[in-house]
Amino acid sequence: MPCTTILVGKGASFDGSTMIARTDDGGFDVKKLTLVKPSQQKRKYKSVIGHLAIELPEEPLAYTACPNVDLKEGIWAATGINAENVGMTATETITTNARVLGADPLVRYKKAEKRGEKDVPGGIGEEDLLVLVLPYIRTARQGVERLGALLEKYGTYESNGIAFNDANEVWWLETIGGHHWIARKVPDEAVVIMPNQFGMDEFDFARANESGGDYMCSKDLEAFARKNALILNPAEEKIDIRAAFGSHSDADHIYNTPRAWFMGRYLCPDQYKWDGEGADFTPTSDRIPWCLVPSRRVTVEDVKYLLSSHYQGTPYDPYGKDGDPRRHLYRPIGKNNTGVMTVNQIRGSLPKAIQAVEWLCFCSTTFDALAPVYTQTGEVPAYYERVTLNASTENFYWCSRMLGALTDAHYGPCAIYIERYQNQMAAEAHRLLNEWDERYLADPKSFDAAKANQEIADMAKKETQKALNNVLNEATRRMTNGFTRGDN
Repeated sequence: MPCTTILVGKGASFDGSTMIARTDDGGFDVKKLTLVKPSQQKRKYKSVIGHLAIELPEEPLAYTACPNVDLKEGIWAATGINAENVGMTATETITTNARVLGADPLVRYKKAEKRGEKDVPGGIGEEDLLVLVLPYIRTARQGVERLGALLEKYGTYESNGIAFNDANEVWWLETIGGHHWIARKVPDEAVVIMPNQFGMDEFDFARANESGGDYMCSKDLEAFARKNALILNPAEEKIDIRAAFGSHSDADHIYNTPRAWFMGRYLCPDQYKWDGEGADFTPTSDRIPWCLVPSRRVTVEDVKYLLSSHYQGTPYDPYGKDGDPRRHLYRPIGKNNTGVMTVNQIRGSLPKAIQAVEWLCFCSTTFDALAPVYTQTGEVPAYYERVTLNASTENFYWCSRMLGALTDAHYGPCAIYIERYQNQMAAEAHRLLNEWDERYLADPKSFDAAKANQEIADMAKKETQKALNNVLNEATRRMTNGFTRGDN
């Protein structure tokens, strides 16, 4: 799926938390938030795309997930946080090159062509990963280790990037070919920006797989790279892993690198020159750093802003009013086919019961708003979970989708309602989180996560309905078939 990911280390965030966030951009899939309890987790998993059966461990943890409502192509659980306050988002579709795929081909399902032959299962992929990994890990590092073992055993049919976080660490894993992988701990003081490309730019093979170290990979990865002539500059002291494992195409410069440029420009306006003559980086630069130390601490609202962005303030804004021919040149970050976006925030300074918050929004991020959910709960509010394939104003998904479609068609007059809606939702969300956090800290027995989530959901429903009313009224007034006697 064409997505965008942001990872925030605990030293880079506004409150010392770790955050992993991703827009799940697919084929207009209808999504919901749900809680999978241990009794609901199957012990034998069968994938739809790969036709692969996998035995799963006993005693899974409860976890949140954002699956497809229509399961005909699989679960596609997308993102979640488990009962041990470990977050995971899967996956960011990434690029690679022909040399990698020739040396370690993707593992695709092969249907039997002749009588007597058997189908050959494919590997694992985005459809499967959250369900196979998140219920069985207790740290972000364990997430990398479990997923790496699964990739080596079963292979994958696609190139993906996957993020994990806990209270202390954020990890990023990228697949390489069918069975290989590479992972790095995000530096505490850094923010990672990922726009559908192989992203990692530095890796220390000498320290890979050290106990407690910052680098992990499949054990033969360096040998694999050297054997198959993937290292294009063998004289260099460090392997250029982007050149070895990633892509360098014209399509990258339209679809991928401009997003990294916009995010870097926002996060580090002073460290580098991003515009004009002599710019350090432009929208088509291949060397934009994978991780950056931001100019200031990063908030949840910063993450939401970036993952909602459409190059505002630049000539590339598709909603720009000056008629610049470059308005539609690059793929925006906030996109019409987003199903769900979450910010998985683990607040290490707080007790376990209130440590994990999953900030949730559905559909085009440019027009939607975030609602926080305490994940240590026994149930999910109906407003987030009771979603069907039919449009309805009774759930967050469809209201968000309607808001996006209506505002996009009448962006100028409707944008102000979206701005007010997003600001009000953010303020109310923080107010309610603060109140419920303080209630827990004063008396843990008085805290009820389900009640807290329901109060927040009620607020989200109220504010979303208000915004929808405003936008619908404005759009109705501007319908093409409007006519009055004075128009004669």
